[in-house]
Formats: sequence, C-alpha cells, structure tokens
Amino acid sequence: MTIVKGREMGRIIMKIQLANHEDEIRALAGDIAGTEIRRTEIEGWIDTGATRLVLPKAVVDRLGLRVSGRTKARPADKSTVERDVVKDVSLTLLGREGVFNAIVEPNRDDALIGAIVLEDLDMLADPVTGTCHPRDPNHIISELD
Repeated sequence: MTIVKGREMGRIIMKIQLANHEDEIRALAGDIAGTEIRRTEIEGWIDTGATRLVLPKAVVDRLGLRVSGRTKARPADKSTVERDVVKDVSLTLLGREGVFNAIVEPNRDDALIGAIVLEDLDMLADPVTGTCHPRDPNHIISELD
C-alpha cells in the first residue's frame, strides 16, 4: 500500500502528484483540454515536525501557480525567513487528493509535506517504522469534537 523510498531523521520520502487546481477547474468547465492541465510528480518528505506544504520554486513555476501573499517561516536552523505563498495546489498522496496553499522555497529540489496536509488527507505517518498510510483505507474520517 505505501511506497516508501527512504527515511532520514524521522522523515519519510513519498512520491506525490501535483497539479494546478485552477487548470483542473478550467478543464471541468471545458475552457481547456484535460491534457493542458499543468501536472508533475515529485518526491516529498513527510515530516511530522513540519506544519505546511513547502514546494520548490521550480515546481511552482512549472505549474504556473500564482503567488497569493507572503509568510514568515522558520527553517530547521530556527532562523526566520520570508517566503512567497501560492494557492490552489492540487496534491495527491496515496490516492487521496486535496487542494492546499504552499510555501515557496527557492533552494529546494523536493516537497515538504507537513501536518496540515496529513491531517486533511487523514494520513498517519510513523517515522520510526518509515511508513505512511490512510487511517482508514476506505474513508477519510473527520473528527467533529
């Protein structure tokens, strides 16, 4: 079920599919062909200590994602940096899909998948065993209390 490519420092590497969600909407409306949706597949680090989705600038550019603002971010060295934020990133992980905002990192080659994405897709990550999987293989379970 889970395709784990490797582990390092409590993170799990997975393949993720990304698309421009605005393109997907335009294709559904018939404004563009489905083949015109900008898509890519890259490796992503699942990091239970990270909060958000972080994408390399090269991937953001390839997908044509629009900058929607700026945010302050704290890398592992605990410094504070300002980064662009893009919206409408369609992400698929282990067959589960969601649309997210992402922080743009100019010096990354891979994605960083944080807790917000894992929670929204109802995924469980275990850095000790190096696995990531849906909590329930058939349904996303939403906690209401």
